[in-house]
Amino acid sequence: MSKLPSPLDRLPFPVIGSPLFIISNPKLVIAQCISGVVGSMPALNARPAEQLEEWLIEITQALSAFNQANPDRPAAPFAINQIVHKSNDRLEHDMAMCVKYKVPIIITSLGAREDIYAAAHSYGGVVLHDIINNKHAHKAIEKGADGLIAVAAGAGGHAGVKSPFALIQEIRQWFDGPVALSGSIATGGAVLAAQAMGADFAYIGSAFIATDEARAADAYKQAIVDNDSDEIVYSNLFTGVHGNYLAPSIRAAGLDPANLPESDPSKMNFGGNSAKAWKEIWGCGQGIGAITKVQSTADFVAQLKREYAAAKASLLSA
Repeated sequence: MSKLPSPLDRLPFPVIGSPLFIISNPKLVIAQCISGVVGSMPALNARPAEQLEEWLIEITQALSAFNQANPDRPAAPFAINQIVHKSNDRLEHDMAMCVKYKVPIIITSLGAREDIYAAAHSYGGVVLHDIINNKHAHKAIEKGADGLIAVAAGAGGHAGVKSPFALIQEIRQWFDGPVALSGSIATGGAVLAAQAMGADFAYIGSAFIATDEARAADAYKQAIVDNDSDEIVYSNLFTGVHGNYLAPSIRAAGLDPANLPESDPSKMNFGGNSAKAWKEIWGCGQGIGAITKVQSTADFVAQLKREYAAAKASLLSA
């Protein structure tokens, strides 16, 4: 395992909830942190931009109150995701809010920028950058990121195509800092497997969509419960970046999941009319076969912890 910087060195459980576009909100983030996993959300989920400050106040105050009332079991820290791409005209504003409220963990995506990393480091924040290959991993660390999120094949939303075995082993040949692994992780056993491969944390997204606190339509949550990896489609049509999506939502939009056109990557859009046009297309990873019900975040994390302990005990007794 890596030598982890604060606050990553004191997580109650080795899981980071991934930032879910549109879906993550303060309610979910707070529930995740109180349950013992890092809660996160994209800054762009707060609309208009002024709402981000309101949400940061809500999260920081709620977690502070919980920690004061529960000094023996403090909440996990929270993270804000910044889309570092030219289509994001809010980046400077949103990062300034993160600096103001000293967000413990910044997750950067779709671009590595030294000034963003320096802003986080100015108050002691930690930066994790998500990558889909070893080349991007090198670039992020060279520019000042503290750690990496290895987004392997099968992850929900914007995902890579590399096997987690290949991606983690390539990164660990040269990097001994914090690494989280993303891709089809939805059980406690999979969390332990991520650690066995060399990751410090599991990065879980799709399973948290099917929780009571997630800001997702009931039909979306039920679709995650009802479907499995056979209904996941990999396409770049909806944002310009390849990602995994639920086929039923694509059919509902009048499209054939098996015959989707290619999008122009140079026209990536994460906040404008293009994003609004595909609002009902549901991002989702391949690990949903393990999700059998909609439940509270607390219950899901408790389930992960039980499964993790059972998997570890089984290995030790083998």
